[in-house]
Amino acid sequence: MAHLPPYRNPPILHICYSEMNRIDWTLLRSFLAVIETGSLSAAATLIASTQPTLSRHIRELEATLGVTLFTRSVRGLDPTGAALGLIDDARAMGAAAEALMLKAEGRAHTLKGTVRITASVVVANLLLPSIVAALREAEPAIQIEIVASDVTQNLLRRDADIAIRMVEPTQDALIARKLGDVPLGLFGARAYLARRSQPRSMADLLTHDVIGFDRSDAILRAYATLGHPVRREAFPVRCDDQMVYWHLLLAGAGLGFAQRVLARRHPELIEVPIVDMHVPSLPVWLVMHEEVRRNARVRRVADQLSQAFGDLLRRPNRRVDQTPQAAEEEHVRPS
Repeated sequence: MAHLPPYRNPPILHICYSEMNRIDWTLLRSFLAVIETGSLSAAATLIASTQPTLSRHIRELEATLGVTLFTRSVRGLDPTGAALGLIDDARAMGAAAEALMLKAEGRAHTLKGTVRITASVVVANLLLPSIVAALREAEPAIQIEIVASDVTQNLLRRDADIAIRMVEPTQDALIARKLGDVPLGLFGARAYLARRSQPRSMADLLTHDVIGFDRSDAILRAYATLGHPVRREAFPVRCDDQMVYWHLLLAGAGLGFAQRVLARRHPELIEVPIVDMHVPSLPVWLVMHEEVRRNARVRRVADQLSQAFGDLLRRPNRRVDQTPQAAEEEHVRPS
């Protein structure tokens, strides 16, 4: 008999598939997370669980199927042949379970339950709290979960019900509503500008302390586009964490880029216009799955977010150059 790769072994596959109809989906969800990430800790972060829970789920799944699914190596957890043979079927079951859940959620007509919102770290920390407080007052039966992350969450996988994003979504079957644009600017704390003369041009700016990013090359690329390529060492303080970046700016550690809608709240921050530098605006999108939008409580929260962000971006007394107009249209990306 010809030797077959382990994951093609007919007896193992027969045992596994015969048990599939009585496997708890949560076990398969944990299994797929470990497959995707290669470790229990990373998988726990991916699906908002804990390492002990995932370890227990993998043991339960192995006991149900009667096979070993992972072996430990220096790289983490390596899937066995039996595990590789289950991936496609587990993913198919997962897609079906998530589609069923989305449809069920879409038919809920009560303003009671939980709505999960994801937004960038800055938006979640500095803009969402007052909006959520007003929402809780208006709809006390709706509970809110907030995921503060600069990593784009997967709405199709129900990582969140609603996303506030600064980039236009590309996933299929999502509803995207543009709420407006957030102008950005270069700012400095009064304490910093009291020590240094205010720059007027890019040449002046190159002599100043500008707070940069650590691993991200966004600012480096922006400087290069303006004809001033620099190395990361040109920024004496560097950090990718946007909240740390914000507090460094407030503390006077250097000049920094910030949303004008936030900077206007702090009189100690002064905008520093650079004549030969254009700082673009960030678009603000509200995104949700087309099935979930039929859910009354999700729709209620989405409408509240839309109104609150629209009011925020159109507020007439802000220190901005232009008044962005929030788009009224919704467009559905066909599945």
